[in-house]
Amino acid sequence: MTQSVLTRPPVPADPPPTSAARGRRRRGQGVAYLFLSPWIIGAALLTIGPMVASLYLSFTDYDLFEAPTWIGVDNYVTMFTGDERFWHAAWTTTKYVLVSVPLKLGLALAVAMLLNRARKGVGLYRSAFYAPSLLGASVSVALAWRAMFSTDGTVDRVLSSIGLDIGGWVDQPQYALLTLVALAAWQFGAPMVIFLAGLKQVPRELYEAAAIDGAGPSRRFLSVTLPMLSPVILFNLVLETIHAFQAFTGAFVVSSGRGGPSDSTLLYPLYLYQRGFTDFRMGYASAMAWVLLAVVAILTALVFRSARRWVFYAGEDR
Repeated sequence: MTQSVLTRPPVPADPPPTSAARGRRRRGQGVAYLFLSPWIIGAALLTIGPMVASLYLSFTDYDLFEAPTWIGVDNYVTMFTGDERFWHAAWTTTKYVLVSVPLKLGLALAVAMLLNRARKGVGLYRSAFYAPSLLGASVSVALAWRAMFSTDGTVDRVLSSIGLDIGGWVDQPQYALLTLVALAAWQFGAPMVIFLAGLKQVPRELYEAAAIDGAGPSRRFLSVTLPMLSPVILFNLVLETIHAFQAFTGAFVVSSGRGGPSDSTLLYPLYLYQRGFTDFRMGYASAMAWVLLAVVAILTALVFRSARRWVFYAGEDR
């Protein structure tokens, strides 16, 4: 039996670009760099430049008034071996991140699932839940929060009416940090919107197939919703963790810049501010900033590395 073999003719290689084509390409690149130049200049002057200066200052003794004096790694040695408040601020920040980030993401996901249904007025509800995030970490919000949780504040009066006389959360070392956690969790609008967009992309056929197989609401949530939302969860987790490590305004206002009773709300950025602008040890504060950058970078890398085990991408072979 004779079998004919069909062969595809070779594809001719592209001719080398002419000098005119290369000239047009260079002009196009020049126009692109021209439009990018404001961002490039801003990044160099406002981001890269200050970062390099901060790295240099972290190895100096600098008080903002006299020229910096090179002292090598003394700031880092003092930080890790002779500064108890540094370790206290690090531990307080760790507790804040470990509690506020899961709580905020959990609330955001729960509300997003409630708002992922076609019902009357759902747009109004979405706007209402997102509104606190528009306010951001402003001083006015922090002042209102301090008034609500202070002695004889709204929260204290409500709790006293049901027999829970705490005496003001911001004045109690065991409760002061919880006020900052509540403030962070209250502003869950941004991750909620991202979760809502992710829920819109989950195919309805998956839920229908799971229901036909006898899966209840809990099983559908664990086996369909969470795996399909895992890339969105990864994005929100990284973003909110970074934001939590940078929390400053709430801690500064609620504690009046001191760090709360018994340093109970002394978050790392607040202590960094105290070192730099209260004690005028800008070199030490710069060293603290670089330690924070290193910690956040390491944690982010670990989260991305762990994502291989729990993040599912549609169409990916496992």
